[in-house]
Amino acid sequence: MTHTIALVDDDRNILTSISMALEQEGFKVQTYIDAENALAGISRNPPDLAVIDIKMPRMDGEELLKRLRKKTAIPILFLTSKDEEVDELLGLKLGADDFIKKSGGFSIKILIERIRVQLRKKVSNIEDSKNLIKHGKLVLDSSQLECEWNGKSLPEKLTTTEFLIVKELAKRPGIIKERAQLMDIAYKDNTDIEDRTIDSHVKRIRKKFKKVDQNFSAIETRYGSGYRWNIS
Repeated sequence: MTHTIALVDDDRNILTSISMALEQEGFKVQTYIDAENALAGISRNPPDLAVIDIKMPRMDGEELLKRLRKKTAIPILFLTSKDEEVDELLGLKLGADDFIKKSGGFSIKILIERIRVQLRKKVSNIEDSKNLIKHGKLVLDSSQLECEWNGKSLPEKLTTTEFLIVKELAKRPGIIKERAQLMDIAYKDNTDIEDRTIDSHVKRIRKKFKKVDQNFSAIETRYGSGYRWNIS
């Protein structure tokens, strides 16, 4: 899945450098030189995330944020040369999700990683209301230990242990879970279980999901580390 990032900054050099770096990382980019055009463009064609400079002529970033929050809940990162804590507090109260300071050795690499963190939160879109967890094609009902994939119930139900493993991975998509962590979730105080037991469980889980989707690949093996729920 290709994500679209909106960049709003009155400095064309910064727009160009960040835009090029994001495109090299596989993102689509919308660029705006002022807040007025950004408000119209983002409202008309919402991106997955916006990076907004605070200090701009006419309408500043804080006013743009305030107006955008009436229209959209997309993640918004503030790009600022200001160092004052009061500006960050105001931005957070208005609905900014994160801050990146341009002063003091600005790093585009760090900006991109911050963007990825926010996108993981957005993409996960996990609804955990008491017993129900939803993430993409996955639906888990903890009260019944029921699992659906792409609107279909698994013909062979997950065991309790398998269910707990899937739930733990899906709660934090993109985050690697070590075998020891999954063992703690699945077996709690039982310390006699070998970590390779998790591998056997994952193999059976994949087999059950593939009965409804031959292309199932949501559980990714990270060799030497563990497993993660694939967000792509």
